[in-house]
Amino acid sequence: MNDMERWQTENEYYLSVAVKWIRLRLQQIAHLEKVSNAEIAHAKAAMSAAENTQTPPALVLLAQRFGLSEFEQTVLLLCAAMELDTRIANLCAEAQDNLNRPYPTFALAFACLDEPVWDVLSPERPLRYWRLIEINQPAAQPLTTSALRADERIVNYIKGLTYLDDRIAPLLVPLETSESEVGLPPSQQKLAAAIIQQLKHSTYWRSPPIIQLLGADSLSKQLIAQQTATEMGLHLYRLPVELLPTQASELEIFARLWQRETLLLPIALYLDTNEVEGASASQGLASPLHRFLARSDSLVFLDTREPKQRLSRPSINIDITKPSATEQVTAWQSVLGKVANSTPQLLAGQFNLNSVTIDRIAQQVKIETFSDYTNSTDTDSTIQNSLWDACLLITRPQLENLAQRIDTKATWDDIVLPKEETNLLHQIADQVRSRHQVYEEWGFHQRMNRGMGISALFAGESGVGKTMGAEVIANELRLNLYRIDLSSVVSKYIGETEKNLRRLFDAAEDGGAILFFDEADALFGKRSEVKDSHDRYANIEINYLLQRIEAYRGLAILATNMKSSLDVAFMRRLRFIVNFPFPSAKERKLIWQKAFPAATPIENLDFNRLSQFNLAGGSIHNIVLNAAFMAANVGTAVTMAIALAATRMEYRKLERAINEADFRASETTGAKI
Repeated sequence: MNDMERWQTENEYYLSVAVKWIRLRLQQIAHLEKVSNAEIAHAKAAMSAAENTQTPPALVLLAQRFGLSEFEQTVLLLCAAMELDTRIANLCAEAQDNLNRPYPTFALAFACLDEPVWDVLSPERPLRYWRLIEINQPAAQPLTTSALRADERIVNYIKGLTYLDDRIAPLLVPLETSESEVGLPPSQQKLAAAIIQQLKHSTYWRSPPIIQLLGADSLSKQLIAQQTATEMGLHLYRLPVELLPTQASELEIFARLWQRETLLLPIALYLDTNEVEGASASQGLASPLHRFLARSDSLVFLDTREPKQRLSRPSINIDITKPSATEQVTAWQSVLGKVANSTPQLLAGQFNLNSVTIDRIAQQVKIETFSDYTNSTDTDSTIQNSLWDACLLITRPQLENLAQRIDTKATWDDIVLPKEETNLLHQIADQVRSRHQVYEEWGFHQRMNRGMGISALFAGESGVGKTMGAEVIANELRLNLYRIDLSSVVSKYIGETEKNLRRLFDAAEDGGAILFFDEADALFGKRSEVKDSHDRYANIEINYLLQRIEAYRGLAILATNMKSSLDVAFMRRLRFIVNFPFPSAKERKLIWQKAFPAATPIENLDFNRLSQFNLAGGSIHNIVLNAAFMAANVGTAVTMAIALAATRMEYRKLERAINEADFRASETTGAKI
């Protein structure tokens, strides 16, 4: 028999003798059968002996934890006995000389129990304050004669059953780390040790300080909180703040029940505030979060981006960040083992992940890939590609309302630029690829606390290839490309633009996305002289953008048709400026030649003549597409006549002067349409 089984047996014996003592007292009061004082004294002695074991019975533990007096403990025992012995109900009715009262009352307790005290009736005393008993008091009936009933959760605890109260259990989720997940990296292990040290030496242990875990990485926060709770011998439960009751009376009940559970069980709470940061802040001290914390004295971990102010008790504020790049490399090496090779450096150089996510990705890829490619000669590259794709998927930012994901198809062969500009695009891709080596292995991160991302400006007229340039880089790096929807980001309401930008950059921080700000001058324009409140708030938006573009760790590309409209401060923060010139005749010829897919039937196209039309690449693409549809409709290949007709249509769209002779096809260049 183990210790738990032994205690359970002892607890059952204690309850049997305790209920026997209650039964004898009721029989004596009811005069149903002769009960001597010696019998009652003997039962009381047996109950006292059962209490003085190495591990006290559950009722005694409960009385100690809630500060019950001896009389309050026996009142609770009287109420619980109703659930433990079916004879108690009749005895209660007989003892009160009223068959309509087959239940305990305070009056009955005063009559049959030792050393009664009137303060047991007070709502501030433990029996009523902690809702250990329930009182059914119909209108006009005195409190002393109202029916008493032990709370179901308390009765089960007295029986030795341990579980969360089912009134709060549906809102809580056990926060436990699975065995497959890796441990804390050294930097986070140090933070967990610091929290434990402060808790153990806190002068507020009867009301421990609130642990505010700051930052955006919730998984790392949960891992640190879980390790801290385990070290403190506590089970951790998570509660999203939005599930807290909003009505004051309901919140009071919830807070009291939770506090009661912390006295019954070794548990702590992890409050997740991320979904209601703005709403909670706007309500201030009246928010359900602040009111709950004011009514709870248990250990609470608060998951929040910024520290909450004016809390009801002291707090410990801890900044939680993702593991360093070096620690991420170590984590990848640990979970990949022998197949790691150069993959950890490659992944850590591009993606900013916590140890939990790294482990989950590796375990998933091992299951899906290793079994399929065990005998393959290119297993390493297959695993590396699978890991990269998994990282892309898990870091894909939630930007549906703020940005549009571009399905990148353009390659280096598709873009036509002068050699210098093409080299700049290659340099951008190379720098993104080599970030880990330069920043981490060569030590530049030790001298820099910002500007470790890469920002580039693509400037040029509409249609000269700025978007295609972004696509080519994204394709080369195998990263997601997002075009920012300025109509969704910019808001007329004060503070909303900054909030949207914060969501935008935060969502993309994990490294799997390239942000492409098209028409960037609308968002990154020059700051103006402050003449009214509108100017002041517009400048605040620009100042915030300046800070975020510099702090962003990924690749941000700004495209503009009006380079001169950008704020000078942005120009200083840009790593690259790529000017996309209007294509020359030679370049236009290449664009025309590359614009037609290999499967498109073409016939006698004069690319030299087509290149003489002064058009940008975007317009040429439109012409080629229209020409293909025109040829498909008449059932022929794309001829010179069709191409010239499509070109004439584009000129009309651009409202350019048209010389009909320029669009007339000769007999040698194909049939007219």
